[in-house]
Amino acid sequence: MRTDSDIEGLLRDLAPRVLGALARRHGHFDACEDAVQEALLAAALQWAETGVPDNPRSWLLTVASRRLVDEWRSESARRRREVTLAALEASGSEQLSEPDDTLTLLFLCCHPALPVPSQLALTLRAVGGLTTAQIANAFLVPEAAMGQRISRAKQSLKNAGLRFDMPPEAERADRLRVVLQVLYLVFNEGYTASSGPALQRLDLTTEAIRLTRMLHQRLPAEGEVAGLLALMLLTDARRAARTTPDGSLVPLHEQQRDLWNRAQIEEGVALLTRTLGRGPVGAYQLQAAIAAVHDEAPIAADTDWPQILALYEVLERVSPGPVVTLNRAVALAMVNGPRAGLAVLGTLDADGRMAHTHRLEAVRGHLLELAGDTLAARECYQRAARMTASLPEQRYLALRAARLAGEAV
Repeated sequence: MRTDSDIEGLLRDLAPRVLGALARRHGHFDACEDAVQEALLAAALQWAETGVPDNPRSWLLTVASRRLVDEWRSESARRRREVTLAALEASGSEQLSEPDDTLTLLFLCCHPALPVPSQLALTLRAVGGLTTAQIANAFLVPEAAMGQRISRAKQSLKNAGLRFDMPPEAERADRLRVVLQVLYLVFNEGYTASSGPALQRLDLTTEAIRLTRMLHQRLPAEGEVAGLLALMLLTDARRAARTTPDGSLVPLHEQQRDLWNRAQIEEGVALLTRTLGRGPVGAYQLQAAIAAVHDEAPIAADTDWPQILALYEVLERVSPGPVVTLNRAVALAMVNGPRAGLAVLGTLDADGRMAHTHRLEAVRGHLLELAGDTLAARECYQRAARMTASLPEQRYLALRAARLAGEAV
């Protein structure tokens, strides 16, 4: 008999396929999503005791369809809908041959009509198979508030009259960019949580990688999809070395590289090798290339910083932004000295997009420390510690400031 974790994994895999099938047949995304959630709950309770049925997808589709029948009994089209659904339930062969609608579902959840937080929540709920409680816990908000966010997102899709279809060819490239951005944001929040007691959230990074891998399987010729998957794998490969047993943050240059996941690194590098040169190079491919340079250095001192700097210069032209400039400043400091990097950081002081993040002050503190300006570095670390809501980052920055205070004495 399968374990609870096996059943949970199976349900997570089947959930978007069942929801996609229902939504494609009937529309009414909100009602279909509610029906699937009830079917998943029933399966979780029953399968642990009675075992997984021979055709678990058909079982879920039948239960969810019956839930829709119950929901629609009072409507004028009751008889037509019930007859249609009953015929579908009786047709096991049709259910087995249903196409996988997960990709269409992913595009629907990442529709630009929804604000980004709603895209994130709806993707994790409908495609990722996470419960409202799990999503709320991941983003450190009350479950009721997350439930309202998801409900508003479903209502927005309903009000907009969006059809359950892949976007037309003219819109597909723009919609794919939104999908990739959402998956990128989910991964980043999992890899370095913006707040809370833990540095990392494994449920989010795992789900982001799973969904991106699925997207790559469906769109193998899309270079940026492969690039994003490579970036996630190459970055997540360092996960085990990023914290000490007590959860304290370990910076990249101090990590035990023998703890890095070599299988993930090899897969990420292979993906990148197959992708580069086959078409225009995008931001995710460039970031993956940077991650690969870091991962291929056996020790921190062997890092090819000139190559990383060159890649960041290209990335800044392809996808300019303050975070890219921040990272370029670090690479420049490693090549031409900390003062060169500090000069670049100075160009970000007036950028309002950096006003609500601690990273500018944290990087400035690091470069000032390398430059030997202990007092100024300590002040930057202290400011950065006050600005972040991540407890591991707060502790790390406060300890850096305290160590420099001891050296000053």
